[in-house]
Amino acid sequence: MVMQDGGTVDVRPGPDPGRAAPEHRDAYLLTGLCLALYAGALLAWTVCGIVQGDGSAWDFIEGLFNPGSAAAPSLLGPYEWAFTAAFLVIAGLALARRRLARSAALLSGFLLLAASLREGVGLCHAAYRHEYSNDPLGSWALATRGLGLVVALVVLCVMFPATERWRSARPAGRSAPAPEADWRRSSRICGVLFLLMGLARLGWVVADLTAADADALRYLRDAVDGSVLGTLDMSASAAFTTLGSVFVLLVLGVLAFRGRREVRGALLVFAAMELYLTVRTVVWLTVTDFFNQSVETTAGALSMATTAYGLAAMTSVVVLATGRGFGPYGGVRAEGFRTPAVGRHGGV
Repeated sequence: MVMQDGGTVDVRPGPDPGRAAPEHRDAYLLTGLCLALYAGALLAWTVCGIVQGDGSAWDFIEGLFNPGSAAAPSLLGPYEWAFTAAFLVIAGLALARRRLARSAALLSGFLLLAASLREGVGLCHAAYRHEYSNDPLGSWALATRGLGLVVALVVLCVMFPATERWRSARPAGRSAPAPEADWRRSSRICGVLFLLMGLARLGWVVADLTAADADALRYLRDAVDGSVLGTLDMSASAAFTTLGSVFVLLVLGVLAFRGRREVRGALLVFAAMELYLTVRTVVWLTVTDFFNQSVETTAGALSMATTAYGLAAMTSVVVLATGRGFGPYGGVRAEGFRTPAVGRHGGV
């Protein structure tokens, strides 16, 4: 408190707009613990793959960024590696009760639920159930799948009600203040970038499925049925990850373009994951000398253009979503100072 012209001015900082309300503490705590537990299970599978494989830990590290590293030992794939890191980050944000964690946790819950339902469809087939009973690690794989389903349901159930009431600082009859205009502009840019990436990837899927030698029905079944490949594999199939990424890119793109404040966490996490996977693709294109061969065909040139756009777009989304002008979690606090009393001359 300070005195000015006989008035009292409260200069204590206001509530942190990036922190969830106290009544949501339990929801964020439970979400953080569940995601950390599942990330620990994925880390255990990663370590198991390194121990059982012929390569070393250094080979695994190389394989994180070089898809052509044949000696890289692993029972999981790049999507699982990306999700492991994402789960750990989201868990940390949730335990710190950051609002940023809510949409990211909901995205994780939906994707985990989709993967669990796909596995559930596969378990309806007797031959696929025998794969679990015959594999030495089958019981552990089934337990991990079950844990993923439980984590998904818990996260979705506790985080959906943990909504925040946004308060607008815009006076009646006036245009949007600069901070609000900044985050809305950044959100729309991210939405456009996501939508274009999703449409480009969808175009490639359609082109692949309409090719002369394509088995479109098997590809679509593989996206929703874990038994199509006929083998027990902890890593997700290409059909599931591709169609899933298209769906997420389009949905998040629409939400971001509409200026939804709470979508920032999901944008940031998914863009970071896509950026990592795109970097792996660029490394593979480099080591296989595909850059020099891509211009020889139209499809190769379009593939290169899509990869270049993905690299630029996902980097831009990460930068914009991390920036201080995006959403209510960054920039100048609207309630940075509380002023119960003002001086006689209108000064604070």
